[in-house]
Amino acid sequence: MRPIALGVLLAVASAVAFGLTIPLLSWAGAGVGAYGTAALLYAGACLVSLAQKPVVREAGAPLTLSAWPALLLMAFAGAAVAPTLLAWGLQRTGPVTGGLLLNLEAVWTVVLARVVYGEFLGRRVVAALALMTAGGLLLSVGAQGSAAWSALGMVAVLGATVGWAVDNTASRKLAQHRPLSVVALKGALGAALTSSLALVSGESLPELWRAAALLLAGATGYGLSLRLYLLAQRRIGAARTASVFALAPFIGAALGLVAAPAALTWGTGLAALLFAAGVFLHVSERHAHAHQHQATSHEHPHRHDDGHHTHAHDSTVDGEHSHPHEHEPVEHAHEHGDDVHHGHSH
Repeated sequence: MRPIALGVLLAVASAVAFGLTIPLLSWAGAGVGAYGTAALLYAGACLVSLAQKPVVREAGAPLTLSAWPALLLMAFAGAAVAPTLLAWGLQRTGPVTGGLLLNLEAVWTVVLARVVYGEFLGRRVVAALALMTAGGLLLSVGAQGSAAWSALGMVAVLGATVGWAVDNTASRKLAQHRPLSVVALKGALGAALTSSLALVSGESLPELWRAAALLLAGATGYGLSLRLYLLAQRRIGAARTASVFALAPFIGAALGLVAAPAALTWGTGLAALLFAAGVFLHVSERHAHAHQHQATSHEHPHRHDDGHHTHAHDSTVDGEHSHPHEHEPVEHAHEHGDDVHHGHSH
């Protein structure tokens, strides 16, 4: 399968895993403190990753000290600040409005990916950003006066999208490492931080069934989803992965409408169409041109049928694997995303 196509499919799977948890988080998190909710979500992500490590074979470079700055930023922004703001905001906006606002995570991530990594933004991507931004503004204006409207709630959800955009940008540096290790450590750090804040702030313990539901939501929407997200980033970079992941809020909002059909208004429907158009423009973009690769030596997961890795092994190696290897200079043309080999300028 083409790297871009595989990356898109992995990002879609990640979006589905996360989107399914948005209504569950809104329902099970009712009455639970925001810090406690975030702690349970990332405890679930950590536990499911640790449970998989003995039985799942995955290629990736081992984590070293150089990975810790990005990991700590992911834990703070993505496993502490963002889920806390989302949990607090969803209780005040509901899963439909709050879920659709999560689309703006893709906008901030694309912008940060451009600024930090110089990822390519074609005309389709720029148009998609404009449409999705317009959808967010329309949703914010149209929700005023409704029973589910809360200015502070919407600001909290917007803050969560910024936090996860920072997380997504930092996670690109770790996409070549073993995903389960990254998810387990991020989850452990995030759960430790938010549970400490829950104790300090005097939040009460949740009911057992609510705690179990939030652990399940964390295992699926924050554990499995992040592992798939990292695998997608390996192939298509931070901006493309985030744009495809923007499908997640539609899934959450659609499930929210099943529970509360009255939340569907003309404004909500038009905003959803703008978001959908933005996602389509991102996903349908194609990028291919002649480019050069300089000689380099590095370690990352790779295959020998991708046109870039022609080095020999002492014994036959099939499938994806990871080890230090060298590349000779080469010039060729093919479709590609912003992966570890295609960070060139345009």
